[in-house]
Amino acid sequence: MNQQIASILKSVSKPGRYSGGEYGETVKDKGNIKCRWAFCFPDTYEIGMSNLGVRILYGALNREEDVWCERVYAPWVDMEEKMRAGKIPLWAHESGDAVSDFDVVAFTLQYEMCYTNVLMMLDLAGIPLTAAERGEDDPIIIGGGPCAYNAEPLADFFDVFSIGEGEEALVEFARLYIEMKENGTYTRSAFLHAAAKLPGFYVPSLYTVTYRDDGTVEAYTPVYDDIPAKVTKRIIADMDKAYFPEQVVMPYIETVQDRIMLEVYRGCIRGCRFCQAGMIYRPVREKTPEVLDKQARDLFACTGYDEISLTSLSISDYTELEELTDRLLSWTEGETVNLALPSLRVDSFTKALMERISTVRTGSLTFAPEAGTQRLRDVINKNVLEEDLMRAVKVAFEAGKTQVKLYFMMGLPTETNEDLAGIAELAEKVVEVYYANPNRNKGKHPQVTISVACFIPKPFTPFQWEAQDTMEMLKEKQAYLSSCIKNRHVRYNYHDARTSHIEAVLARGDRRLGAALLEACRRGFHFDAWEEHFDYDRWMALFADCGIDPAFYANRAWGLDEVLPWEIIDCGVKREFFLRERERAYAGSTTPNCRQACSACGANQLGGERTCCPKCKA
Repeated sequence: MNQQIASILKSVSKPGRYSGGEYGETVKDKGNIKCRWAFCFPDTYEIGMSNLGVRILYGALNREEDVWCERVYAPWVDMEEKMRAGKIPLWAHESGDAVSDFDVVAFTLQYEMCYTNVLMMLDLAGIPLTAAERGEDDPIIIGGGPCAYNAEPLADFFDVFSIGEGEEALVEFARLYIEMKENGTYTRSAFLHAAAKLPGFYVPSLYTVTYRDDGTVEAYTPVYDDIPAKVTKRIIADMDKAYFPEQVVMPYIETVQDRIMLEVYRGCIRGCRFCQAGMIYRPVREKTPEVLDKQARDLFACTGYDEISLTSLSISDYTELEELTDRLLSWTEGETVNLALPSLRVDSFTKALMERISTVRTGSLTFAPEAGTQRLRDVINKNVLEEDLMRAVKVAFEAGKTQVKLYFMMGLPTETNEDLAGIAELAEKVVEVYYANPNRNKGKHPQVTISVACFIPKPFTPFQWEAQDTMEMLKEKQAYLSSCIKNRHVRYNYHDARTSHIEAVLARGDRRLGAALLEACRRGFHFDAWEEHFDYDRWMALFADCGIDPAFYANRAWGLDEVLPWEIIDCGVKREFFLRERERAYAGSTTPNCRQACSACGANQLGGERTCCPKCKA
């Protein structure tokens, strides 16, 4: 760390965000390095240090002897101010070197509202914001993560996107870079052309987009005949053989996830029609209990954390959960290490599970019915019954619990006031279950907290064509639900509809949004994922000044035959499947999960071991 940086640490909040030098970081001799990566997380250190994907890719790249991957986080507003005043460029944690000095600058794109931080970080690094402006000496800018499945709003700013899982793909990308540098064939344009031929890499500048008179997309056309018309995502076929870190970087300050995060499997069997993650991460690929137990022991040995979180989209769908917890409990209880199951479903919550998992026995429990009536739960394919929820909370209350959190969504397709009133009724029934327990603690009262998010139509879901409710509609619905809640033991929280509106615009946006994001950077937008820095009116003024109608992206029903901006990407799930599921939604028909019956979504064509449907390649 140079003296100029060290001198300002005393004047900013949480200087541990910027100090570097953590235990477990990777430091290499630059003389032996042929490709340097700056891996950027466009949010604060505390959030970025908790991201499992970053930990995995950091380790996968650093396994290569001639590749060095370092970490970069978005400086908080006070540090950004000091950096701009002192003309201090954004730097990497491990070496302290300026990000602009690296060969590859990578961003993980986890949330649309962090897009403004991406541009803020590029600007702080002194790297030209648009790909068209960059020269031979500028780094290659690459993005990945769930938001890369619709990369179009950021297409002007990135040279390339990694689509899908990156443990193998990013290493191949680095090896291509090194090979072309060594054999003398490297130029920026030649490298990007070659990268576009690697499986799973999308180079936006090599595809032209045309639009119809009504503003919808007409076509994507490759510039070269030897690059794919669609970019298919990459997956790791055998998760037991996938790279997983044996040690992690230990933070100096408290982070969001100060615990061991054990990735149990990828994908989801459920098929909720609003859920993007459940579609883009298909097919399900599990790790074996033996591998998971070893990974947990290795991470405990190097970190000493007192909690292991079993992570997946729905942990109770892991086929060998009992054997895994048996293995882990055989040594974690003696080490006073808790096991946490953060993604339990109400239809798989049992007394036996509660007795086995320590973190389930303490604190409040959280379930996600998502909708207040069975009709609407069938529309969204939640496949959860009211009796499942009542049985689950009964188990919890009999075990001494007094607090339950319930997650719902508002603005779902076909929603009526009856569905909204059903949320309040469901919460009241949970309270009634508590008082029906004869063994309850008579000196305590229940607390049922309902948290209601606004529906956002996301790419690669059966609801990707649906209109988001307008701001006025969402505000009316929020007020109506509030009027339905009469029980003093029910607490009501709801998400800011204004943030959800901007998120929907960015989620379904095309390349024309690039002009607005560029102007947002010039106007100093940053940390829009944080309530204290998000300004809805400022966003709406920005769109108006840039000639963009946000309702075109968020509040209209898209044509079923329309070319969607994100269809340049192949996520493995067929368009026909999404259309079929949309029809079933409007018919109120549910689709069984992937273990009950294969719905021929197409994802298993990508391959994979220990999948949701190993015999089916439909």
